[in-house]
Amino acid sequence: MSEALVKKAKPYTNPYVAGTLLGIVLFLAFLLTGSGLGASGPINRMLIYIEDIIAPQHINTTPYLIPYAGGSTNPLDNAFVFLTVGILIGGFASGYLHHRLSFTTSKGPRISNRTRWGMAFLGGAVMGYGARFARGCTSGQGLSGGAVLSVGSWAFLLAVFVGAYAVAYTLRKLWI
Repeated sequence: MSEALVKKAKPYTNPYVAGTLLGIVLFLAFLLTGSGLGASGPINRMLIYIEDIIAPQHINTTPYLIPYAGGSTNPLDNAFVFLTVGILIGGFASGYLHHRLSFTTSKGPRISNRTRWGMAFLGGAVMGYGARFARGCTSGQGLSGGAVLSVGSWAFLLAVFVGAYAVAYTLRKLWI
């Protein structure tokens, strides 16, 4: 493709402005829904919805899943499911409008695309399990719990940063 046809990506938003806007969105989430932000719960509900289509008997006999979709309960009947869909649409629209959409695999020079994708999948699976185990993801526990000064959420954030630095140091050779 000709370089003349490729539009230059717009600069990133100032982090202070972005943080302020995120704070306003978090405040509005508390004000309008009575709950903060979070991503793992809505994604969990979407997966339970699909599982309920495939194996409804399993949903109806598993104590953890019954409150989400047992009987005639619809797991998608939650405002944050639609918030998550909006995040995906908004993220795509922002990338498109700011000329940042690309289908590339970011990785270090020492690993293959396959290894990078495998590590991303493994990391996502561990984070997903950890989010359900911790009863919230980094956005739910960190942003929402931290905003209401929950001691458990602050301990969670400390553990996230310590764990992330330890894993990043251990796996740094995959990136450099």
